[in-house]
Amino acid sequence: MSGPTITGIEACVFDAYGTLLDFNSAVMRCADEIGDNATLLSDIWRQKQLQYTWLRSLMGTHADFWQVTGEALDFSLAATGIDNPALREKLMTLYRELDAFEEVRETLRALQQANMKTAILSNGAPEMLDAAVKANGLEDLLDDVQSVEDVGIFKPDPRVYQMSVDRLGIAKENICFMSSNGWDAAGAASFGFKVIWINRYKQPAEHLPSRPDLVIDTLGPLPEILGLATL
Repeated sequence: MSGPTITGIEACVFDAYGTLLDFNSAVMRCADEIGDNATLLSDIWRQKQLQYTWLRSLMGTHADFWQVTGEALDFSLAATGIDNPALREKLMTLYRELDAFEEVRETLRALQQANMKTAILSNGAPEMLDAAVKANGLEDLLDDVQSVEDVGIFKPDPRVYQMSVDRLGIAKENICFMSSNGWDAAGAASFGFKVIWINRYKQPAEHLPSRPDLVIDTLGPLPEILGLATL
């Protein structure tokens, strides 16, 4: 291995939306129906979805991610001038079965073959995560699927990251956390995980107190970075 490595890892924990699952895929499946505002709608939807998680956490008014996703979509449809209840229902249904990124299955399989524990740690509600995992055939490639609903607050609250320590029974310094969200990577690094930021969207680095250990474009290089012998 000629590139950077991270050693001592016993479990790989992944954010779901944007990291394993393409949150744009729901809107893109309806792009012809939506028209020129498809990309804008998807962008606003994602932005509002995240904003509402942070605001609800600060206000102490938690609702599960399914409700938050619907409320964010309602804002986004209004912001783009779309009044179409049937489309709204279709988009919400599609969000439960978002497409996994193309390298996800191969990467998870390589980790599994190297006897690495794997888990999802997500804002997603349990039924959302279950539907997406099954839709992409990932059930047998994950040891655990963890939802913030078990602690009742969204990332980047430290109680969320502590769930992985508790449920996997592995010290935080021996867990490698992957997220495509720079703010999530910063939160996990602040907690004490080893962190790889999967910067799929070519974003600038966040100006926050903690930074990831590595930055890569996709999950593909992960097994090699961890020094794993794969079959």
